[in-house]
Amino acid sequence: MKNIYALGLIFFSIYSISLEVKIQDNTMTVDGNPYYMKGICYHPVKIGKTKRSFETLSEDLILMKEAGINTIRVYEPIDDIAVLDKLSKEGIKVVISFGYNQKGRFDIVSGTFIDYVRKYKNHEAILMWELGNEYNYNPQWFSGDINNWYKAMEVVSQMIQIEDPYRLVSSAHGDLPSIDVLSIAPSIQVWGMNVYRWDQPESIFEEWKAISNKPMYFAELGADSYMTKSTEKYTEGENQFAQANANKIILDQVLSNSDKNIGSFIFQFTDGLWKAGNPKKQDIGGSAPNSDGTPYDGTANEEYWGIVDINRNKKITFDVVKDAYVNFDIE
Repeated sequence: MKNIYALGLIFFSIYSISLEVKIQDNTMTVDGNPYYMKGICYHPVKIGKTKRSFETLSEDLILMKEAGINTIRVYEPIDDIAVLDKLSKEGIKVVISFGYNQKGRFDIVSGTFIDYVRKYKNHEAILMWELGNEYNYNPQWFSGDINNWYKAMEVVSQMIQIEDPYRLVSSAHGDLPSIDVLSIAPSIQVWGMNVYRWDQPESIFEEWKAISNKPMYFAELGADSYMTKSTEKYTEGENQFAQANANKIILDQVLSNSDKNIGSFIFQFTDGLWKAGNPKKQDIGGSAPNSDGTPYDGTANEEYWGIVDINRNKKITFDVVKDAYVNFDIE
């Protein structure tokens, strides 16, 4: 009986812990301490596969920590306590994104997202809940009216905040949301934005300030390592120098304006061979909405966005991200 009681205490001590994430003076705080998301988008898929797998997590975490990354952003919930525990142990926090329709797997249309929140809301690896990913580019998913998504998003945001008042709820919008969008979903506490404006993301700061006093972060930004055409400076074909140069300018602008944003997520950690054609090899091309702002050719070659390649070899941009993140501390 004593052993059962002891186990109960251990279980309670593990699962009663909850981070308290707040916004104070436009700064994110975690348990009262300032926290800036030095982030990376993370969706690891092995060569020849099309589904996410965490088989390489230990190796990936070593590289992430070397690069100064403290937060990952995932595109579907992580329903594996061992993965979340490993992230927490290594000091990496995660932004959990809920999709609208994931065939009933912790998604919004089925309502099962709330089951995930209830199951994991006390896990200290989880930093924030995020709704959707640039759905404004796909109104066809919502009977041709994107306002249907914003209305659903507002309801979901309220539900999550009731269930978990200790974390923030955000949405990853494709570039700048409009004033009308903000009025439809006023309970979204933080706005993430996928910003591809060549190598000039700072142009969004004044635009955002003009319509909202809520905090914002860059849910996606960066450059790929393939040039579909030559320019005066960069040659056609795989070009890691173009990617590295763009990411350096981008991160310099974002981090030097850390008083105007609460984090940045470089897209992405590893090349995604599953995205455009044969998942056993790296293909050019792919499809990305509103990708004409991709530096420096206006084309998003979807399988070339990693800061490491599929075999975890560092690209030139890895050291750019490392230099930016390791040497940055929020005051």
